[in-house]
Amino acid sequence: MTSPILHSYFRSSTSYRLRIALNLKGVETDYRAHHLRFGEQRSEAYLKINPQGVVPSLELPDGEVLTQSLAIIEYLDETVPEPPLLPKDPLTRARVRAMAQMIACDIHPINNLKVLNELRSRFGADDAAVAGWFRHWVAETFGPLEAMLATRTTPRAYCAGDMPGLADICLVAQVANGARFGVDMGPYPVIQGIYDACMAIPAFERAAPANQPDAE
Repeated sequence: MTSPILHSYFRSSTSYRLRIALNLKGVETDYRAHHLRFGEQRSEAYLKINPQGVVPSLELPDGEVLTQSLAIIEYLDETVPEPPLLPKDPLTRARVRAMAQMIACDIHPINNLKVLNELRSRFGADDAAVAGWFRHWVAETFGPLEAMLATRTTPRAYCAGDMPGLADICLVAQVANGARFGVDMGPYPVIQGIYDACMAIPAFERAAPANQPDAE
C-alpha cells in the first residue's frame, strides 16, 4: 500500500509532534520537506495541498489531506488504536487535552515563525528581543503546567500515566524548540523529567529535528 505523504519541516514543532505520533503508531510515511525560512510552504504547488500554507500536512493514500497537528494526531489515534495516545477515562482524557492545548494553543501561536518574523519586520525587534519574547511566553505557560504536573497524586514518568501520550508529544516538541531560544529549564524539573523519559524512547528520538532528512 502507498505510504501517506508527510509534509514537514525539521525545525517545526508542530511537525515534530506529528512525527512522534506517527512513529509511536508505527506508520511509515513518504517525507516531503518544505523549508519555512525560504517560504517553500507558500509555493503554488503546496498551497494546492494545504491552502493555509503551513506544516504539517498528512496526504493520505486516497488523496485526502489532513491538516493541523492535533487534529491529525487524533485521527491517527482513532484509525490506528494502538498504542493509545489519549486515555479512555473521560476525565483524564480532558486533562490530557488541556495540557496539550496549553502548549499548542497558548504558547505556539504567538511564538511560531510567522509571528517572530513579524516582530522583526514590523517592530524592528532584533534577535535578543525575539528570544526574550519567546522565553516570556513559554514561561507564562510552563509555570502553571509545572504546577499541574507536580500535583499528580501518583508519580508518573509521563504526563498522565505509564505510557506517553498526546500531552507528552506536545511537551517534548516545545521543550526542544525552547532550547533554540535559551529557555532555562531549571524552574521546571517535572517537565524536564518527562522530556528526558520521552527522549529515551526510540520513537521520540527518531522524530527529533536533528534526525530528519532536511536537518541543517
